[in-house]
Formats: sequence, C-alpha cells, structure tokens
Amino acid sequence: MDIEFKTKDISFTCKVKETETGKKILKLLPIKSKISTWGDEIYFDIPKNDIKPENNAKEVFNLGEIAFWNQGSAIAIGFGPTPVSKGSEIRLISKANHWADAINPQDLKKLKGCKDGDDVLVRVLSK
Repeated sequence: MDIEFKTKDISFTCKVKETETGKKILKLLPIKSKISTWGDEIYFDIPKNDIKPENNAKEVFNLGEIAFWNQGSAIAIGFGPTPVSKGSEIRLISKANHWADAINPQDLKKLKGCKDGDDVLVRVLSK
C-alpha cells in the first residue's frame, strides 16, 4: 500500500510494510497534524492508538525508513543527524517501530526546510 506525506510544498510517497504497526497506522489515515523538529528529524502526533513496540524496534534508522515512536505516540522521520546521533547516523531518542519506506529516500532531505508548527497530511494513495 502506498501513502503520501505532504507538508508545505514537499511531498513524498512511501510503501507501508506488512507489520502490525503498518496495518494500524493505515486504519488511522488520513492523519492531519502539526510538525515538531529535533535536529534533522520531524515528528508529529497521531490519533490515539494501541500500537505496541515491536520486537525489532530500533533507535538507528536508515535514510528513507519511517518510524513510529511509541514513547511519544508519533510518526518520526529522520533525514540526518539528531542531537543524540553519533556522527552522521539517524538516531531517535528511543526505540521505534520501522513501518514504512520512502520510495525515493533522498526526498526526505527536503524536510530540512520544515519548521515547528507546519501542517502535515498523511493519506493513502492506493489500495
């Protein structure tokens, strides 16, 4: 299943993984929220849910991997170093579930222009 993230003049498409987190987030779409930033990461709250940490939850992500941050009940998208990164790695503050992948990972670098409070929309593109 493909989904689109859109904020300001930035949009990118992702493929949702066949995981419990992916399935539960799909049921919540569309999601409208406000962005928060933390280093080279954006994150935003999603509606109330019962998503649990998965066995393979992790802190370090690759460019293009989309995270669900359980501790904050938020979608987190890293595109470069955060305040807790070692070197150039994309490291979240705590473990998160990897639930989607950007079709074109380099598109995420455009998120550098996002500011706290920017609107974001996540919607299904195809079923």
